Amino acid sequence: MARLRCQISVSLDGFVAGPDPSVDEPLGEGGEQLHEWAFALAAWRAPHGREGGEVNASTPVMERALDNVGATIMGRNMFGGGPGPWGEPRWDGWWGEDPPFHHPVFVLTHHAREPLAELQGGTSFTFVADGIESALEQALAAAGGKDVALGGGAAVVQQYLAAGLLDELELHVVPVLLGSGTRLFDGLAGVHPRLEQVEVVEAPGVSHLRYRVAR
Repeated sequence: MARLRCQISVSLDGFVAGPDPSVDEPLGEGGEQLHEWAFALAAWRAPHGREGGEVNASTPVMERALDNVGATIMGRNMFGGGPGPWGEPRWDGWWGEDPPFHHPVFVLTHHAREPLAELQGGTSFTFVADGIESALEQALAAAGGKDVALGGGAAVVQQYLAAGLLDELELHVVPVLLGSGTRLFDGLAGVHPRLEQVEVVEAPGVSHLRYRVAR
């Protein structure tokens, strides 16, 4: 059965992005440190068209995260382009003409927009303005029986957790203290999802904690 899976890097003090995000630093000040463990991996570099890279204890974690995924859901901030109505020049994402997803991507937004037709490598972007349930329904249909990956940001993860729609959550905990920024779980007051630990993997510069979200 297809699942909705989320894997996300988080600082030791609970932030998924640093303060003051900008076009030059979309992850905020210091936020890129949260992903250095992944950037170094051959398993991450290959889908992004980059050569080389390391093989270490994080490699099977990354390979599993990329395996059996037929669609992705992400928030407006992860896609980028700033808040408010879509303007000109048209923003088509951070990834250029060959995004690394290679499958349909569904972007949650409050502002309707025509889809970006299939790009180089098989990625397409559909903009969903009628809620998280609609985005999940469309993503599951597009995934064709495979799993759906839930990308950032924090607000998107919080919404799917609060709605009881997330099946698996994997935290890549990086020993960095950002001090401020965007917290992963700030929006869950009064919501108490039950997490069942599935796996813990210690790796260079990161600890991988995988949980099943109990229904």
